[in-house]
Amino acid sequence: MQEKSIEIKGLNPVELFGVNNANLKLVKTYFPKLKIVARGNVLTIAGDDEGIKAFEHKFELLVQFFQKFNHLSESDVKELMDEDGALMVSKEATDTLVHGTGGAKIKARTNNQRKLVEAVNKHDMVFAVGPAGTGKTYTAVALAVRALKAKEIKRIILTRPAVEAGENLGFLPGDLKEKLDPYMMPLYDALRDMIPGEKLAEMIEYGVIEIAPLAFMRGRTLDKAFVILDEAQNTTTMQMKMFLTRMGMTAKFVITGDMSQVDLPRQQKSGLSYALDVLKDVEDIGIVRLNQNDVIRHALVKKIIDAFDKAEVEEKKTKN
Repeated sequence: MQEKSIEIKGLNPVELFGVNNANLKLVKTYFPKLKIVARGNVLTIAGDDEGIKAFEHKFELLVQFFQKFNHLSESDVKELMDEDGALMVSKEATDTLVHGTGGAKIKARTNNQRKLVEAVNKHDMVFAVGPAGTGKTYTAVALAVRALKAKEIKRIILTRPAVEAGENLGFLPGDLKEKLDPYMMPLYDALRDMIPGEKLAEMIEYGVIEIAPLAFMRGRTLDKAFVILDEAQNTTTMQMKMFLTRMGMTAKFVITGDMSQVDLPRQQKSGLSYALDVLKDVEDIGIVRLNQNDVIRHALVKKIIDAFDKAEVEEKKTKN
């Protein structure tokens, strides 16, 4: 009789094995000649060499499935054990970008969101511009997580300009990170939808995912990374130039923003506006414009955006 230990890395064994080890107990029924014991994140298998190899193959499929879809039910275990598990792991709808926590399918849901996906697939640098709620950042983060899971990149870098939109950073409590975290919260929210909490915390701790203010990008070369600049309308022209020139040889850059929500001083030109103007004819840069039809928040959000747009038009007419 032989014995082998398998260490489970980067996964929560409780989620993998199921409540009260339900998934593991089910797996054991397919290998009655093996003794399988789980202690923490280590699985010990004892039995004949052929049985252990068969178990290792199936267990690897279980891990792959869980990593890809972020869930593993008893019915999933049965299918992976009974059928061609490798084929099952590879199954995925073409419009699904990534499987979020709980197995939720995260996909491009509007025509312009699909254009954004196509643009990122085609270009290394893409600008996505549109009003609140159009899924610019969310879709970009999903594409970044997909690229990371597919090992196309080594890290994700998410950044925002820390503009004091009606609030003073100096008066907020805590150290620098605690002061800046509220500005980064939309990015954390999107990631939590796509990566289990424990694994996300580990990725952030080890720098696989970095969330930092734009000022922290100065002087760096960002390579082998999927980099997202969010709220880019609040960059100055110098900040935008600084950021865009950080691009390494094998990086993907997505720049998102909403020109109707500029928080810069009135006399200061938005770096996003400037970049869209000067880069519009540069080959290999994608520009995707989203609109009210792409809003996927509460139905009232569309009406609010329409009302504000009409009010702005009327104000301009009055001033003229």
